[in-house]
Amino acid sequence: MTLGLWSSSVLRLLTQRSTCQLVSVSQRANRPITRTFSSTRPGSPPSRPYQFHFGASWAAKPPEKSRIHVPFSPDTTVGRWRDEMLGKWRYVTSRDAGEDFFFVTEVRPGRSSSHVLFSKNLCVGVSFGVADGVGGWVDSGVDPSLFAQTLMYHAHRYSQLGWAGEPEIDPTQEYEERERVEGWELTPYKCLECAYHGVLRERLVDAGSSTACLISLNASSGVLRAANLGDSGFLIIRSSSVIYRQPPQTHFFNCPYQLTKFPPNMVPSTHFADRPNRAAQYETKLRDGDIIIAFTDGLSDNVFTPDIVAICSLVARSGGSEDVQAQMMANRIIEYAQVCMRERKKMTPFSREALREGLYYRGGVRS
Repeated sequence: MTLGLWSSSVLRLLTQRSTCQLVSVSQRANRPITRTFSSTRPGSPPSRPYQFHFGASWAAKPPEKSRIHVPFSPDTTVGRWRDEMLGKWRYVTSRDAGEDFFFVTEVRPGRSSSHVLFSKNLCVGVSFGVADGVGGWVDSGVDPSLFAQTLMYHAHRYSQLGWAGEPEIDPTQEYEERERVEGWELTPYKCLECAYHGVLRERLVDAGSSTACLISLNASSGVLRAANLGDSGFLIIRSSSVIYRQPPQTHFFNCPYQLTKFPPNMVPSTHFADRPNRAAQYETKLRDGDIIIAFTDGLSDNVFTPDIVAICSLVARSGGSEDVQAQMMANRIIEYAQVCMRERKKMTPFSREALREGLYYRGGVRS
């Protein structure tokens, strides 16, 4: 799964199983700002110069006889949300994200009373993430997709009502009025912890494990904050160069850090069952034209970083609106990942890492 972001202040978001989310960031630097803080206009919001444009694409790995698929019913809360999230993206042919899942949501903190500072529907940022369900649970009769979907559901639920930075207030208002601004600052790190405990409380999920990568973007400051646990991750492309790529967290080769829920009849083990506090955190300020791609190992195991950059550059040259470009980048990246996955002789990132561990493996991997 891959998510991508493009900043100009436009953000493009991609998701991959291969799922790919792509966000494009664009900055409205040349547009005059006509609304400012004023004691006579307390309802006027501060300027938000950053816009975010999203694309998402995914492809489940080929069917396997051993795959256990017992999905949430569409009548359940998570099942209904899952279908809505998969159905909102245009130009995506697959409706099966496999054992991975993702979310994308605008951040719209609630407000109270008639002295609200901003409209309740005002978007102050965006939040998105990817999760990769650990397939080894099929040996215990568990559908790995349930954990990943529930983790993303709760991350979506918490993040859409929290501020992507400090709650915004009008300093010209009286103290009592400023105190009426609702909501709280919710970092991706804290959101991951809340979402994980939501999975532990979910009665329809008996067991499972997942990696996770959560990212928030502030529409006022352009600040990106991220929390990543395991071998999912993200990268930032600026001017056709990768300025940052999240390092994977692994216990050893092909064994990533992972959040885990044990079944009631199993004694919890500390082996390969990690807590949210082990997540790596990252923060940076985005620039106009930045592209952010969040992904699971379906992409990182099969596609080298320079190939991802080349695909984004080719799509950007083809023209079209920022939303269309974001979606096309996501689609092209997933299509290329599927081609690499089917190759049996091609060197891939996974086979290169295997060689470093003294193992021989050629071609793509169905991850």
